[in-house]
Amino acid sequence: MEKRIAIRVEGLSKMYSLGEQSATGSGLRHVIEDKVRSIFRPGARPKADKPSSDFWAVRDVSFDIAQGDVVGIVGRNGAGKSTLLKLLSRITEPTRGRIGVKGRIASLLEVGTGFHPELTGRENIFLNGAILGMKRSEIRAKFDEIVEFAEISRFLDTPVKRYSSGMYVRLAFAVAAHLEPEILVVDEVLAVGDARFQAKCLGKMQDVSKRDGRTVLFVSHAMHSVRALCRTGILLNAGRLELMGPVADVIAAYSNQPVAAESGEIASNRSIGLSLKTVALHQDGDDGSLHVKAGFFLERTIPHAGLGIHIETLEGFELCDLRPETTGLDFGERRGELNIAFVLTGLSRRLGAGTYRLGLSFHETNWRRCLERTPVGEFVVPALDVYATGYPPKFEKDGALVLPVELLSPEQ
Repeated sequence: MEKRIAIRVEGLSKMYSLGEQSATGSGLRHVIEDKVRSIFRPGARPKADKPSSDFWAVRDVSFDIAQGDVVGIVGRNGAGKSTLLKLLSRITEPTRGRIGVKGRIASLLEVGTGFHPELTGRENIFLNGAILGMKRSEIRAKFDEIVEFAEISRFLDTPVKRYSSGMYVRLAFAVAAHLEPEILVVDEVLAVGDARFQAKCLGKMQDVSKRDGRTVLFVSHAMHSVRALCRTGILLNAGRLELMGPVADVIAAYSNQPVAAESGEIASNRSIGLSLKTVALHQDGDDGSLHVKAGFFLERTIPHAGLGIHIETLEGFELCDLRPETTGLDFGERRGELNIAFVLTGLSRRLGAGTYRLGLSFHETNWRRCLERTPVGEFVVPALDVYATGYPPKFEKDGALVLPVELLSPEQ
């Protein structure tokens, strides 16, 4: 049986003009202001716009999303993820292309989106329901569930402008998920909430998809959350759709994207003429082995060039800070191009399943760090049943480190 299409996108593009706009604007009020000013300053003319350049945030994107599917949208910063969600939510209009949507959309894109700051939490719940086209009786039927999920009963009659960012997100997600839209769109704003509430939200999104057959679009840099929640993935790169398919394939492609900066370098130390030009990450096998290639350029001779390796959680908690004298990544006297390749083997036997961040640093004579640790990419450690219990260690449940355990007593 052919699946029904919930969202159809054809040739979607969004262009912005970069450059400073005129200070006066083009609305009726601004035109009147200019005329009045000209009476008192006859020789004055409105400032002309500075030349602008075109920037395509989304370009020629086409895809279909089936009803009831849970789709993770991934990509590096600036790939066009948030712009795509705003286009799908009709917050901004496309430059060209078509969007076909079947059903109501509830969007959680930014903290405070869809809330009136002067209204209370109670009033904003009814306001959002009305925007979705729901009757007052339908909103009342869901009201207690929303308040209980958001955990804000004490502050229900307080204007939301006095809410913390965490309270904002809790209420916004509860409203979006419980008012029964056919399509739920969630950007990485959930990162504002604590770990317990994030897990609660992921569970709710799974529930509304499996139980109610609603469609979910989810953007996040936390690949373990995308992997756990989504069945389908979309990879964006520089505004274009690079891949759409099973979420595991999309995450692998995202993790293997090379890192490069528009300026031609990722990081540098101008005082000694050192720059990190390129980084490429690649994972293969079931044990999470991570292959790393890094390209440096040294304008002057460094007597004892060495590489430092850093791994941290996405929350910034440091797991290791390996120095070149410890790992043996010492390359002696170097000048000019220096291309380094190494592999971190068997990460699934050392780290709980989840997403982590890799950083690199560069060292010179006496192991002095001359290029501070630079984040170069994220990688996903797949689940591996290292203890043969049927329960692979996972970061969100068991922590980051996987330690060898040998039972001594009681005897089996």
